[in-house]
Amino acid sequence: MKKKVHKRSSLLHQRVTLHELLDNPLSFSQRSADWVTKHLGSWYFIILFLIFMAIWIWLNVKAIIGRWDPYPFILLNFVLSCLAAMQAPIILMSQNREAERDRQNFKYDYHVNKKAELEIQRILKELEEIKTHVHKHLGNEKK
Repeated sequence: MKKKVHKRSSLLHQRVTLHELLDNPLSFSQRSADWVTKHLGSWYFIILFLIFMAIWIWLNVKAIIGRWDPYPFILLNFVLSCLAAMQAPIILMSQNREAERDRQNFKYDYHVNKKAELEIQRILKELEEIKTHVHKHLGNEKK
Protein backbone atom coordinates (compact mmCIF):
# COMPACT_ATOMS: atom_id res chain seq x y z
CA MET A 1 0.00 0.00 0.00
CA LYS A 2 2.82 2.37 0.86
CA LYS A 3 4.33 1.84 -2.58
CA LYS A 4 1.04 2.75 -4.27
CA VAL A 5 0.75 5.97 -2.25
CA HIS A 6 4.32 6.91 -3.17
CA LYS A 7 3.58 6.24 -6.84
CA ARG A 8 0.51 8.48 -6.71
CA SER A 9 2.32 11.32 -4.98
CA SER A 10 5.19 11.15 -7.46
CA LEU A 11 2.66 11.35 -10.30
CA LEU A 12 1.26 14.53 -8.77
CA HIS A 13 4.67 16.18 -8.81
CA GLN A 14 5.67 14.87 -12.24
CA ARG A 15 5.74 17.60 -14.86
CA VAL A 16 5.35 16.06 -18.27
CA THR A 17 4.66 18.43 -21.11
CA LEU A 18 3.23 17.50 -24.46
CA HIS A 19 6.25 19.03 -26.16
CA GLU A 20 8.55 16.68 -24.25
CA LEU A 21 6.53 13.69 -25.42
CA LEU A 22 6.39 14.84 -29.06
CA ASP A 23 9.71 16.65 -29.33
CA ASN A 24 11.36 14.06 -31.56
CA PRO A 25 13.09 15.59 -34.57
CA LEU A 26 11.66 14.32 -37.85
CA SER A 27 13.86 12.51 -40.32
CA PHE A 28 14.19 13.64 -43.92
CA SER A 29 11.82 10.91 -45.12
CA GLN A 30 9.23 11.87 -42.50
CA ARG A 31 9.40 15.55 -43.46
CA SER A 32 9.15 14.54 -47.13
CA ALA A 33 6.10 12.37 -46.45
CA ASP A 34 4.46 15.26 -44.63
CA TRP A 35 5.22 17.59 -47.53
CA VAL A 36 3.83 15.12 -50.08
CA THR A 37 0.70 14.59 -47.99
CA LYS A 38 0.19 18.31 -47.52
CA HIS A 39 0.62 19.24 -51.18
CA LEU A 40 -0.51 16.18 -53.13
CA GLY A 41 -3.54 15.64 -50.96
CA SER A 42 -5.04 19.05 -51.72
CA TRP A 43 -7.60 20.44 -54.12
CA TYR A 44 -4.87 22.62 -55.59
CA PHE A 45 -2.96 19.52 -56.70
CA ILE A 46 -6.09 17.78 -58.00
CA ILE A 47 -7.08 20.79 -60.12
CA LEU A 48 -3.54 21.25 -61.47
CA PHE A 49 -3.29 17.55 -62.24
CA LEU A 50 -6.63 17.58 -64.11
CA ILE A 51 -5.39 20.56 -66.13
CA PHE A 52 -2.14 18.71 -66.87
CA MET A 53 -4.06 15.62 -68.03
CA ALA A 54 -6.35 17.73 -70.24
CA ILE A 55 -3.33 19.42 -71.83
CA TRP A 56 -1.62 16.03 -72.33
CA ILE A 57 -4.68 14.56 -74.04
CA TRP A 58 -5.32 17.69 -76.12
CA LEU A 59 -1.70 17.86 -77.34
CA ASN A 60 -1.78 14.21 -78.35
CA VAL A 61 -5.17 14.36 -80.06
CA LYS A 62 -4.23 17.52 -82.00
CA ALA A 63 -0.67 16.25 -82.58
CA ILE A 64 0.68 19.72 -81.97
CA ILE A 65 4.01 18.56 -80.56
CA GLY A 66 4.04 15.09 -82.02
CA ARG A 67 2.28 11.92 -81.12
CA TRP A 68 4.42 10.64 -78.28
CA ASP A 69 1.41 8.98 -76.65
CA PRO A 70 -1.28 8.23 -79.23
CA TYR A 71 -4.76 7.17 -78.23
CA PRO A 72 -5.55 5.15 -75.94
CA PHE A 73 -2.83 7.12 -74.06
CA ILE A 74 -0.84 4.20 -72.67
CA LEU A 75 1.95 6.44 -71.39
CA LEU A 76 -0.57 8.64 -69.57
CA ASN A 77 -2.08 5.54 -67.95
CA PHE A 78 1.40 4.43 -66.92
CA VAL A 79 2.16 7.85 -65.41
CA LEU A 80 -1.13 7.83 -63.49
CA SER A 81 -0.47 4.31 -62.19
CA CYS A 82 3.04 5.24 -61.06
CA LEU A 83 1.77 8.38 -59.38
CA ALA A 84 -0.88 6.43 -57.47
CA ALA A 85 1.60 3.67 -56.59
CA MET A 86 4.06 6.19 -55.13
CA GLN A 87 1.58 8.57 -53.53
CA ALA A 88 -0.45 6.04 -51.55
CA PRO A 89 2.34 4.59 -49.36
CA ILE A 90 3.85 8.03 -48.73
CA ILE A 91 0.50 9.41 -47.59
CA LEU A 92 -0.02 6.32 -45.43
CA MET A 93 3.37 6.86 -43.76
CA SER A 94 2.38 10.41 -42.88
CA GLN A 95 -1.01 9.27 -41.59
CA ASN A 96 0.64 6.57 -39.46
CA ARG A 97 2.88 9.17 -37.86
CA GLU A 98 -0.16 11.40 -37.27
CA ALA A 99 -1.88 8.45 -35.57
CA GLU A 100 1.22 8.01 -33.37
CA ARG A 101 1.04 11.70 -32.44
CA ASP A 102 -2.63 11.21 -31.54
CA ARG A 103 -1.71 8.25 -29.34
CA GLN A 104 0.90 10.40 -27.60
CA ASN A 105 -1.70 13.16 -27.13
CA PHE A 106 -4.11 10.68 -25.58
CA LYS A 107 -1.35 9.38 -23.33
CA TYR A 108 -0.54 12.93 -22.24
CA ASP A 109 -4.23 13.68 -21.63
CA TYR A 110 -4.50 10.52 -19.55
CA HIS A 111 -1.56 11.62 -17.36
CA VAL A 112 -3.03 15.10 -16.94
CA ASN A 113 -6.44 13.66 -16.04
CA LYS A 114 -4.85 11.21 -13.61
CA LYS A 115 -2.94 14.04 -11.93
CA ALA A 116 -6.12 16.11 -11.72
CA GLU A 117 -8.03 13.18 -10.23
CA LEU A 118 -5.37 12.60 -7.59
CA GLU A 119 -5.28 16.31 -6.77
CA ILE A 120 -9.08 16.40 -6.43
CA GLN A 121 -8.96 13.35 -4.15
CA ARG A 122 -6.31 15.06 -2.02
CA ILE A 123 -8.35 18.25 -1.82
CA LEU A 124 -11.50 16.31 -0.90
CA LYS A 125 -9.61 14.48 1.83
CA GLU A 126 -8.30 17.78 3.22
CA LEU A 127 -11.80 19.25 3.02
CA GLU A 128 -13.17 16.30 4.97
CA GLU A 129 -10.46 16.80 7.59
CA ILE A 130 -11.35 20.49 7.85
CA LYS A 131 -15.05 19.65 8.18
CA THR A 132 -14.26 17.14 10.92
CA HIS A 133 -12.06 19.68 12.70
CA VAL A 134 -14.75 22.38 12.43
CA HIS A 135 -17.46 20.02 13.73
CA LYS A 136 -15.26 19.05 16.68
CA HIS A 137 -14.50 22.69 17.37
CA LEU A 138 -18.19 23.69 17.16
CA GLY A 139 -19.17 20.70 19.31
CA ASN A 140 -16.71 21.77 22.05
CA GLU A 141 -18.08 25.34 22.01
CA LYS A 142 -21.69 24.19 22.51
CA LYS A 143 -20.81 22.20 25.64
